[in-house]
Amino acid sequence: VKITAVGTISIPKQFRKYLGIQKGDYVKVSIQGDTLILKRVNIS
Repeated sequence: VKITAVGTISIPKQFRKYLGIQKGDYVKVSIQGDTLILKRVNIS
């Protein structure tokens, strides 16, 4: 995964499909040591 000049990343299709993430969904971003963690969140 490559980071663009403005810091955007693309989540690979197989990961989005596995997590059920679609266009317009939100994810929680956190850091643990040197690892970036993305978690699917449900916003009602």
